[in-house]
Amino acid sequence: MIRRAEEMLQEVREKMRGGNGKVEILHIFQRHELGGNARLCAKITLQPGCSIGFHNHDDEEEVFYIIRGKGTVNDDGREEAVEAGDAILTGGGAGHGIANTGDEPLEIMAMILLY
Repeated sequence: MIRRAEEMLQEVREKMRGGNGKVEILHIFQRHELGGNARLCAKITLQPGCSIGFHNHDDEEEVFYIIRGKGTVNDDGREEAVEAGDAILTGGGAGHGIANTGDEPLEIMAMILLY
């Protein structure tokens, strides 16, 4: 299956998970299109100063791959700086949040896999 950019569902969420500002979500494939045990395949964009608040992942895991920009991740209580090329794995009841601390958009490839 080939999904053209103009066919992808775009969504904007305000103060996602208690975070700041707007989160832009480009759903590359939707849950019903994925044959595997996944519920999200998307590119997430956070403008400078925007964030996704801390939240847990029970019975699932989320993979973030930083495509562009710089930010700070709360990795289950530990704050770490991240940048393009870094990856984060959160699951098994652990939690995370992420903030754009740079001066350009923070772009993240995100996948949520279910156990």
